[in-house]
Amino acid sequence: MHRLWNLLAPARLGPGFRRLVLTFWTANLADGVMIAAGPLLLASLTSDPFLIALGAAAPRAAWVVLGLYAGVVADRVDRRLLMLVTNVVRVVVVTVLVVALATDRVGVTWVLVSLLLLGAAECFSDTAGATLMPMLVAKRDLGIANARVMVGAMTINQLAGPPIGAALFAAGAVWPVAAQAVLLAFVVLQLARLELPALVREPGRRSVGRDVAEGVRWLAGNPPVRTLALAILCFNVTFGATWAVLVVYASDRLGLGELGFGLLTACAAVGGVVGALSYGALERRFALGSMMRVGLLVETATHGVLALTTWPVVAMAVLVAFGVQASVWGTTSTTVRQRAVPAAMQGRVTSVYLLGMQAGLVAGAVLGGALAQVGGVRATLWFGCAGSALILALIWRQLPRIAHAGE
Repeated sequence: MHRLWNLLAPARLGPGFRRLVLTFWTANLADGVMIAAGPLLLASLTSDPFLIALGAAAPRAAWVVLGLYAGVVADRVDRRLLMLVTNVVRVVVVTVLVVALATDRVGVTWVLVSLLLLGAAECFSDTAGATLMPMLVAKRDLGIANARVMVGAMTINQLAGPPIGAALFAAGAVWPVAAQAVLLAFVVLQLARLELPALVREPGRRSVGRDVAEGVRWLAGNPPVRTLALAILCFNVTFGATWAVLVVYASDRLGLGELGFGLLTACAAVGGVVGALSYGALERRFALGSMMRVGLLVETATHGVLALTTWPVVAMAVLVAFGVQASVWGTTSTTVRQRAVPAAMQGRVTSVYLLGMQAGLVAGAVLGGALAQVGGVRATLWFGCAGSALILALIWRQLPRIAHAGE
């Protein structure tokens, strides 16, 4: 067990990293449980598809409204304390929901408000959390450190969490929510014991608008990070379009029925685990720019192959490969950003970056649904392929420079 723990969380990265990665993994499990339990809970209270869809949109809405402000706050206050307070808020909200469920007093409005509050708290917590790794780990080790975080996101959040949440919900609607409360309480306990080095902050009182503008200007004025952010925004549009219709694709094109979507997402998650565990070896053997180029070629090809095939085994193999690239690309892009951005501005630049990611996914989902209505699922997939190819062609020569922006 000790050897496994050392493999997943290398001792050379320090005790602070180990406590932080354990915190992230636990939070991923709490979120993963609610990925399944949240929609099931709403569906048990209403059959209105608009209200159910509103439940999925509520957490993302919090990011769109509060994302940039969360970055300002993360650069102004103690980041560990910010995470601690926001996770205490999450525990309180979930505990109130548990009591409401246990006393049979919960309604649709209560659940929607709870999801909105949880999304707002998560926005502040995740923005601050994304700034902590560079404070604990040396620049040369950020790649392997972020890969270990990615392992937890793939295995715990996407593979283990949803089935656990669904199984707990089958035993009673209160159980997955209670489990989330316990897991978030453990997150709070770990954050209370986490020690961070002191961070030198910019002196003086400043307006929120000025701080936001400074973060945007820094990103806009740094060509590698600016190109990286724009690339991720655009690739999230094409990815979001394909992912939005994947459930229809699994049923109509592959004939896999109701379980097809879960099977395809599981294949992508398995690939993500493989990519995260392989990241250290890949980073030692290949240049980061080459890894980014190959990854985006794989992503572009994924859309095209899915558009062409009606064979489930081919689609599943392609999504395993896509999962590998998504994990490697996500780890690399996070590492590049963390290395390049000054410590005192990590919160503001990260918030702009994350807002772009969320906006790309939302825009992609809307666009993908509209294209599927007009031209069918294949129209959406071909859009993803053509759009990805165009973006990749535009940034191909810049990728090596982007990969080493912070070195």
